[in-house]
Amino acid sequence: MKRGKFITLEGGEGAGKTTQAKLLVDALDAAGIETVLTREPGGTFGAEAIRKLVLDGTKDRWSGMTELLLMYAARVDHVEKLIRPALDRGAWVISDRFADSSLAYQGYARGIDLSRIKGVHNAVMDGFEPDLTILFDIDPVIAMKRVETRGEEISRFDAESMEFHNTLRDAFLDIAKQNTDRIFTLDAGEKRAGVHTRMIYAVTQKFPELAGRLSQQT
Repeated sequence: MKRGKFITLEGGEGAGKTTQAKLLVDALDAAGIETVLTREPGGTFGAEAIRKLVLDGTKDRWSGMTELLLMYAARVDHVEKLIRPALDRGAWVISDRFADSSLAYQGYARGIDLSRIKGVHNAVMDGFEPDLTILFDIDPVIAMKRVETRGEEISRFDAESMEFHNTLRDAFLDIAKQNTDRIFTLDAGEKRAGVHTRMIYAVTQKFPELAGRLSQQT
């Protein structure tokens, strides 16, 4: 059976990834593709338990290194129990965040040397990477206004300073510049329909065989 594709959505808090991930799943489902929607940290029973540990509590609950190791413990479980099995049976997996977030949050923003993070990644991921990553770039001021009005509980990361969120934005843009073959950057400050159109464009550019099947989804 042909292996499925792994697409990740990245960006700072309030970028709209969660909404667009659901829309992408709907578009792929409508095109006749079995699709699995997941998130990080999370996606499996164990990883969701770790998610609560990472996101709840005060901003200084964990050091950057502790955060990193918790994230990778969740990621290994996520890949082993959900992502790889789905891909192996031919399903496409759409994940709200993956390893680029560890580089941005724990590396650029928390100050852990990027080589140490990449060392952890290489040691436990065994070459496993997304087929496509879509970066949702947005002005952090606009993004945080979205966070304040969405009516959800504020996480440890939401509560960080504007300096932290500006660093995250710069981090993701820098990561994208270093991975232009994998990462497609779009303006997440546009209206939802415009962002969706650009997202579908990114998918069809990476996977031209879907152009006709997704053309009605834009």
